[in-house]
Amino acid sequence: MYNFTYWNPTRLHFGKDQVAKLTEEIPLKKKVLVLYGGGSIKSNGVYKAVMNELKNHTVFEFSGIEPNPHYETLMKAVQMVRENKIDFLLAVGGGSVIDGTKFVSVASPFTQDDPWKIVSERIDTKGHKVPFGCVLTLPATGSEMNKASVVTLASKKEKRGFIHNDLFPQFSILDPTMTYSLPKEQISNGIADAFVHVIEQYLTYPVDSPLQDRFAEAILTTLIEEGPKALVLREDYNVRANLMWCATMALQGLIGCGVPQDWSTHMIGHELTAEYGLAHGTTLAIVLPSTLREMKNSKKDKLVQYAERVWKIKNNNTDALIEEAIMKTQSFFEAIGIRTKLRDYKIEAHEIDRLMSRLGEKNMFPLGERQNMDQATCQRILTASL
Repeated sequence: MYNFTYWNPTRLHFGKDQVAKLTEEIPLKKKVLVLYGGGSIKSNGVYKAVMNELKNHTVFEFSGIEPNPHYETLMKAVQMVRENKIDFLLAVGGGSVIDGTKFVSVASPFTQDDPWKIVSERIDTKGHKVPFGCVLTLPATGSEMNKASVVTLASKKEKRGFIHNDLFPQFSILDPTMTYSLPKEQISNGIADAFVHVIEQYLTYPVDSPLQDRFAEAILTTLIEEGPKALVLREDYNVRANLMWCATMALQGLIGCGVPQDWSTHMIGHELTAEYGLAHGTTLAIVLPSTLREMKNSKKDKLVQYAERVWKIKNNNTDALIEEAIMKTQSFFEAIGIRTKLRDYKIEAHEIDRLMSRLGEKNMFPLGERQNMDQATCQRILTASL
């Protein structure tokens, strides 16, 4: 196992009616900006519950944060924070709202340069931020308990991830009942997102880390068991609670401690989102199977372990064992309602060259846990995903 430093300062309030913790977490003297997306929180009761807890605070609102939040939109929120001297930010929504709020938090005090450089050049904001907390309504990204964010520069179709210690939420509230009204498509994409988060930290190569491996396998197995239930048992509290906890644990840092990590599927998937507007979880479900097939030799040991432990496959033929595990993974995505081929989204072969050029322009290569994936490798992956 590799050396590592693990630190996660986010305080988590999990369970029914935990929104009441807002009055404990945010001092009355604070000016609070509540940030949210398209307004579904007003129809499902979440908005009312949050505002009831903040009734004695000075509250401002910013709505309209997109799925895959746009830098251009977020800069309007930054302007609001600066003009109104906002003291605290509260993200109410899924990963996109939380990611956007993270950017607003660090960009608002950042006045010496173009705030996009925080994302594109990963400039260290050195603790200068507006404190923020979260009320999670969509289990998927794990942003509610990690230091990562992804923002899209819509004008140039650039989707970029960035990481800073300043991006940990001060607190997050996770009430599974707030997910009851989600459309099936969002639940499906959330399942795929969490699943691939685990895969990117697990399906690499062995470094004698049995505890992290079993943490990862437990999350994958639980998603396989509980994910399909969440699509049919709309208001089953235990199912939604298990799904929400899996999504958080998939990317809050613990399972990645001391192990190699991949993230090539995410980097390729981001380009599909930026170029075609596909949901993040959908892009991961498209790219992952072909990535595993292309990289099966360098991932062989862990793929065998994955096949045997997660999918319970028995086969003395290693190649057949691995292929069956990949097929089961792809079938799982299809079973939860995600089509796993580019052609399903009317993306054709002639468009792959442009996607590869975009990755090259961003100096993304090489990719993978061994840094052995070049542009030609990724081109083969996308071609196999058609």
